[in-house]
Amino acid sequence: MNESLFFKKMVKNLNLGNIIEEPLKVTGGLTHRMFKVCTDKGKYVVKLLNPNIMKRPTAMKNFKRADIIEEILKQNNISAVYSLIFNNKKMQEIDNQYFYVYEWFDGKTLNNNEITNYHCEEIGKVLAKIHNIDLKYENIEQKEKNINFEYYINLAKEKRSPIYEMIYDKLDILNESMNKGNIAIHKLPNISTICHNDLDSKNVMWLNNEYKIIDLECLGYSNPYLELYELALCWSGYEKCNVNFDLFKTFFKAYFNDTNLDTNIDWESIYYANNGRLEWLEFNIKRSLMIDCDSKEEQEIGINEVKETIEHVVYYNNVKDDILYNLKCL
Repeated sequence: MNESLFFKKMVKNLNLGNIIEEPLKVTGGLTHRMFKVCTDKGKYVVKLLNPNIMKRPTAMKNFKRADIIEEILKQNNISAVYSLIFNNKKMQEIDNQYFYVYEWFDGKTLNNNEITNYHCEEIGKVLAKIHNIDLKYENIEQKEKNINFEYYINLAKEKRSPIYEMIYDKLDILNESMNKGNIAIHKLPNISTICHNDLDSKNVMWLNNEYKIIDLECLGYSNPYLELYELALCWSGYEKCNVNFDLFKTFFKAYFNDTNLDTNIDWESIYYANNGRLEWLEFNIKRSLMIDCDSKEEQEIGINEVKETIEHVVYYNNVKDDILYNLKCL
């Protein structure tokens, strides 16, 4: 795609003015591509949706659902960067490229070592507020994972991929995580609510002590206990394989102070059910092996994400006892 021609056509079609600076690629997106576009009418962020993801049969349905839920968050005054609406719709399309447009917010995401108790308190509180919007006590069909990691390991070896050395000796731990998770998901409380589904630190932008949530396209109805648990880990150092349990407990306590949920549940089942990283791992293994991937840039992202995700899987297994002990101390 000729990006220069695309952006010229985009600003004309959406009446966004005239481009006054060369569109600048914004770092941070691991799935889609982001650009800062400055015109004589304002500053915008344009998110170009990954064409391979848009080919999935469920993609359009999922994005439309997220667009509807995004408006619910807006009505409930959740601080976020919301996609702009043109011609009565949020998602736009030009020349088979789907995209979203947002007003520019001059904040920044936090590095792991910048996260404090204050940040964990704020995100814990807003997460509880989001979850309280539309709690539904109902039976949820939990989908078991069925990933053939042995196949991918053999394929990586056959293709002489650099990820082979990262995953060849991890088959047992991957299968154990998947199998125990498949058992645990059937023990989860039967409840669902609005979840961001990707609210780690890279998707919250801060300007001094104020923040805005970004990347709302994963919005959907999910189990709130799983999201709470996963985010408490992410905001307390899990991404760097070094959980700070003071931050971990701060996040939980801030959430507990505002939640309508029963907090006396089986946290060990939550521990095992929290294995969504396996699907992220498969997605990036496929990118690394040029399956559903059509660019070297995306392949390199996949290789890097395989490395990091495998490290997370191993660390998570090793830190289980510490996690469960600190949950009991809440």
